[in-house]
Amino acid sequence: MGLLTEGSPLTWEETKALAEHVRQHGIEQFINLYRKLRDRTGDVLKWGDEVEYIIVKFDDKNQRATVSLRAADILPELQKKELEDPENVKSLWRPEYGAYMIEGTPGKPYGGLLAHFNIVEANMKFRRAEASTLLKDGEVLMSITNFPRLGCPGFTSPPYQATPNEGVSWSNFFPDEAIYPGHPRFKTLTSNIRCRRGEKMEINLPIYRDKNTKIPVDNYHELEKGAAKPDCVYMDAMGMGMGCCCLQLTFQACCITEARTLYDQLAPLCPIMLALSAASPIYRGYLTDVDCRWNVISGSVDCRTREERGLEPLKNNKFRIQKSRYDSIDSYLSPEHEKYNDIPIVHDPSIYRRLREGGIDHPLAMHVAHLFIRDSVSLFSEKVNQDDANDTDHFENIQSTNWQTMRFKPPPPNSRIGWRVEFRPCEAQLTDFENAAYVCFVVLLTRVILSYRLNFVMPISKVDENMQRAQRRGACTQQKFWFRRDVRSPDVDVYAEMTIDEIVNGKDGIFPGLIPLIESYLSGMDVDADTHCSVQQYLKLIQRRASGEISTMATWMRQFVTSHPDYKKDSVVTEKINYDLLKMAHGIQTGTIPAPTLLGTSNVSKTNDDIPTAFKDCP
Repeated sequence: MGLLTEGSPLTWEETKALAEHVRQHGIEQFINLYRKLRDRTGDVLKWGDEVEYIIVKFDDKNQRATVSLRAADILPELQKKELEDPENVKSLWRPEYGAYMIEGTPGKPYGGLLAHFNIVEANMKFRRAEASTLLKDGEVLMSITNFPRLGCPGFTSPPYQATPNEGVSWSNFFPDEAIYPGHPRFKTLTSNIRCRRGEKMEINLPIYRDKNTKIPVDNYHELEKGAAKPDCVYMDAMGMGMGCCCLQLTFQACCITEARTLYDQLAPLCPIMLALSAASPIYRGYLTDVDCRWNVISGSVDCRTREERGLEPLKNNKFRIQKSRYDSIDSYLSPEHEKYNDIPIVHDPSIYRRLREGGIDHPLAMHVAHLFIRDSVSLFSEKVNQDDANDTDHFENIQSTNWQTMRFKPPPPNSRIGWRVEFRPCEAQLTDFENAAYVCFVVLLTRVILSYRLNFVMPISKVDENMQRAQRRGACTQQKFWFRRDVRSPDVDVYAEMTIDEIVNGKDGIFPGLIPLIESYLSGMDVDADTHCSVQQYLKLIQRRASGEISTMATWMRQFVTSHPDYKKDSVVTEKINYDLLKMAHGIQTGTIPAPTLLGTSNVSKTNDDIPTAFKDCP
């Protein structure tokens, strides 16, 4: 979720009055940090994953499933080991937006050995088992992207009423009690984003139109005139988006140049991975015509005013801003990729000038000046006055609330951590095997990109177009995506529309395929038998998903609902259908129910808690 500062949160009016203070000091902090660390080299490859989980509670007697608001009870217990011995824990645990959510990461980052790929799934299994020991009867931990009936009456345990005219969310659907109560950041963000916008959040997902689907979907187009659309599933709160789960990766590069290269080269892969990991077709108890969470979260934190959205002439605001602060990136960072920045980069000219005076090159200065068109939406009184030579909280305040597909992360001050990039598009997968497969696939792509000096960069406008295509129903097998034809030659700018299958598995005479490129890379590497077996199983899952031989989670869920005996062909996911869906999903997650259409028949790896002794001392 970003920077978790302790302290006393300021109101929106207090935060707004300090917006320019935070901006100016944040820029000075970045300049000082950049000057100290721009020449830092020699950091080794490190990487790690973040998996977010939902605590689901099953009421078997009444055949209902709800989210359990017990994260604040569970997290302190999970964090005890880290507080007692931070250097030797196998897992780290952090709060997330929902009072029913927790986030787990490995205790230490993984390194450059191929053998590390064989630890990933084992660590994910350990995390899930560790957290599960703290659950009560009927509760289970599920790595699902969205709880299907989030926002429906009584979706929480204990149940709470939404309060559309008071509280922090002002939502028709999402009660404030469903926001994590253990840190003030979450409710502060919720209130301040809504106050800055000047009205409630506005999310409209097109309904999946089945034979008996009712249009209008409900009466919110009357209750919330001008906000809710009659043929859409309407949502109105930060929690409807930030209450979703995802799978993220962070990579440490050897230097700032390599970090910028990875940022640029991974950006065009974001929509591909979003479509390939699609796992959330159901919102507020309705089947929708989308497969992914991205635009839902984007709308849930869209703090732009009516002026900034172009609905009214600019009067009180400086900029017309094209995107939410949660969206795809707007520019590449490496100087050699500037020509592909073909959409206007809205930026603050005075901040840009100060960055240039501070020694920051043009593309990086544009990137930071673009991030800093945003106001701070969460500020703590204890953090207002800082030492710009040594602190970075004001910079991170704005940097960490620009939730984009990629994030470029400078080293923290006085730290052994290097320049990093964060890869943020993937949806959470149901099983540890799947999550490990997606993680290892993306990490292997970074190795291939750097080793073969591949070039995936293409005009940002095409990446943006791909992001919208990636979210459509059945996009993984039915949509085409712009992609670079020749990834080995940096000078041949030819793009073609390809299917995910063609991009991942290749097509003769058109594109070599991401997995064939990975296989070529692996063929020259020394790897132990167990790791080789696991990696092959992971790549096989990705290959089969891409080809359509097995389904994405989104397609699997859609098929489960539409073939359920209680389904009335009306796009409604009832309490019973939701219960049966999640019961089935949990059985698949635990391995007690086979799921050949989702996972195939070969989904067991040789994952292990440790790397082979023979490889431990390898550089």
